This record gives sequence, structure tokens and C-alpha cells, in this order.
Amino acid sequence: MLNILRDITIEPGAITVPDEPHSDYERVRRIIAFISERWRDQPSLEAIADHVGLSTTHVHHLFRRWAGLSPKAFLQALTLDNAKALLSDSASVLDATYEVGLSGPARLHDLFVTHEAMTPGDYKAGGSGLTMRFGFHPSPFGEAVLIATDRGLAGLGFVDNGDRQAALSDLTRRWPKAEYVEDEAATAPLARRIFNPSQWQAEQPLRVVLIGTDFEVRVWQTLLRIPRDRATTYSDIARHIGNPSACRAVGAAVGKNPVSFVVPCHRVLGRSGALTGYHWGLTRKQAILGWEAGKALGGAAA
Repeated sequence: MLNILRDITIEPGAITVPDEPHSDYERVRRIIAFISERWRDQPSLEAIADHVGLSTTHVHHLFRRWAGLSPKAFLQALTLDNAKALLSDSASVLDATYEVGLSGPARLHDLFVTHEAMTPGDYKAGGSGLTMRFGFHPSPFGEAVLIATDRGLAGLGFVDNGDRQAALSDLTRRWPKAEYVEDEAATAPLARRIFNPSQWQAEQPLRVVLIGTDFEVRVWQTLLRIPRDRATTYSDIARHIGNPSACRAVGAAVGKNPVSFVVPCHRVLGRSGALTGYHWGLTRKQAILGWEAGKALGGAAA
């Protein structure tokens, strides 16, 4: 993706998270949905603006402010050729991260994540004895819900159509016996760090606790090794966890990833480059990949 978009003018700037979490992203979501459905026709900026009922100037500046790249650049980023470029040598990308290892300055993920896993017994207990604090916060991809324990971030999901309870329930059902306490003051610092690239600092890594089966945790740990400007496939992940025939099980584990965006399940594509499924919706998956492309290009231009 970076090679194909390298000649496009980028205005990186600081991340903008609207005070009203549904406003900018809802407009951007409609733009992305329109582009996604018609990318083969290469719709003009005028056609996009007409569809969402905004002026071409508004659409252009809104999208640049949100992602750091123009709607035209995002349209190019959605083509199958670009998806295939993300997948280029996906297996060797994972090989390289395994060779580097997890100690010292190795970058697990662009957020500089450190992680630990709950024991299988903790997972089987359904969260019994755990106190989990949750809060709702604006993000570039719509309102987000975060869940944290004393040991680190345990859950991140997204609110659709203003239904906070559905988003929260999606996460809490994974650990039904835990005690849940609404505490936005506790989760707000995590939200600021996760969605603000200027706070992705190696010397202050984001702590994440992975709560799942042993197999699921191994899949999620592998996801953390995918660089921001690359992607991988279900089959490559299966091979790297030592079970090359487990593609379906890997797909199920990717779909159950409780820490969306941070553990980058959105960077898993079909072998052909197809985006395939995403627990929080394909439009949001496209939005995240496009946003990451803009931030990567902005960083390269800095």
C-alpha cells in the first residue's frame, strides 16, 4: 500500500477525535461504504459528495482531517491490487518477527504493546474473582468501549447505532462471572494512548492482558507481530503456531479477539487479498486499514 500511495500528498497533522463520537466517523463511514461498493467504477469526488449530501470541499477536508489522506487515495487503497501488496511475503514477515524475538527493542506492534496471558484456569473460571472496569470513549472509528483489569487492557470494541449495551455485552459475555464497574476515569488514559499515535512510545508500552484459551492466545500473540503496513493470512498464522491444518480454528480465534485494533485482527486477509470478515464490520475494517495507511504515510513524510 505504501508503494502505491507514495506519490500522494499527505497532510499528517495531529489525530482528531470529535467531541461527539458519532459525528465525523458516521459521515466517514458512509463515504467508505459508498467507495467500497463502487471502487471498481472509481467514483469521482463529486459522486461521493452527492451520495452523502455534502459539498466536495467538505468531503475532501473531512476525510483528510480524519485519515490524513484524500478520498481518492483511500479509494486506491481499497483496490484488490493494494490488498495483495499488503500480503506480499506475509509468511516471511512473520518469520522475521519470530527471528527478532520479543525482548529488547523488538517492536511487537506499532502501539508498542506488552502482553501477558491469563492462565487456562483463569479463563475457564469465566472471570470469577476479576474486577473489570469499563468506559465509553470517542475514537476515529466511532465510539469505543474499553475494559481493563488491574493488569492491563482486556477488551476493546465499538458501538454501532448508539447501542452501548450491545457493544458492552459483546465483551462481557466472554467473562460472565467477572465483576464489572463503570469507571471512565480509569479507561480514559488507555483510550487516549491507543488512538493517539503521538503516544505510541516504546519506553511506555501499553499493557494488555489476553484472556482466552491457550490456542486463542497463541493466535492473538501472532497477530501482534504483524507490522502496521503489512497483512497476513489465516493459513500463515496457522503455520506459525505449528498447526497448518487449523485455518478454520484460526479464523474463529481471530473473530473472537477481545482487544480490537490493539491486537490487529483487521490485518488478516484472505489469500486472494479479499478483506473477508471482521467482527466489528467490514466497513470499519476498511476504515482502520485506510486510517493506518494515512498515519504511516504521514510518519514517513515527517
